[in-house]
Amino acid sequence: MAELKQLDQRVIEITEKDLPLHCPMPDMVKWNAHPRVFLPIVKQGGEARCPYCGTQYKLVGPVTGHHH
Repeated sequence: MAELKQLDQRVIEITEKDLPLHCPMPDMVKWNAHPRVFLPIVKQGGEARCPYCGTQYKLVGPVTGHHH
């Protein structure tokens, strides 16, 4: 069983397989989740912050495909 991540984790590293990025992510605890918001991390130079919970996302590794 996959371990669920808390929404209070402040920096999350993601890879191309997580794109398109949205917060909360599928493996996050849902009981205290905010509405889903898509974050344009590729267009923002590989970093994005969720406007609801403040979680910072950092893209690691190459992006080879076309992602929005």
